[in-house]
Amino acid sequence: MISAPTLETARLTLRPHHVDDYAACRSLWADGQVVQHIGGVPQDAQAVWFRLLRYAGMWAMLGYGMWAIEDRDSGAFLGEAGLLSAARGLPELDGVPEAGWVLTPAAWGKGVASEAMTAVLTWADAQVEAPSLRCIIHPDNAASIKVAEKLGFAALVDTELAGTPTRVFDRPKAVWS
Repeated sequence: MISAPTLETARLTLRPHHVDDYAACRSLWADGQVVQHIGGVPQDAQAVWFRLLRYAGMWAMLGYGMWAIEDRDSGAFLGEAGLLSAARGLPELDGVPEAGWVLTPAAWGKGVASEAMTAVLTWADAQVEAPSLRCIIHPDNAASIKVAEKLGFAALVDTELAGTPTRVFDRPKAVWS
């Protein structure tokens, strides 16, 4: 079975999720501030459990997936970052890995998303066969849009996902090659 490799940055460890992450993930995905621009509805315990199982499944079936983000010094859980395939029904995402990140409020505004995703994108450039990566962001989520643009993503199209305004961003592999 393929599992996420561990990636390290100056401040962070990106590692595979473990069953022991369930409580931290429940707290993350139950926070109304966190999910405000990610579906808008806090997730219940079962949804988070299934999320953890999907993470392992993506690595096993696709060879990529999400990582848990930890502070290297304290070991604190700071969120999640990585690549996914979510079968969202958006034609712009068909056949293209989707980049994603979500942080605990304690990690907001500290460059954690940019640092984590730089490690993810560096890994993806070397390991994932795809002409580009895409991400989706609610147009009101200025902080995530700033992160995406800093990482080399550019707006591709504005659309709707489940009736919610959604902006699709694209980052061609050539940006990182």
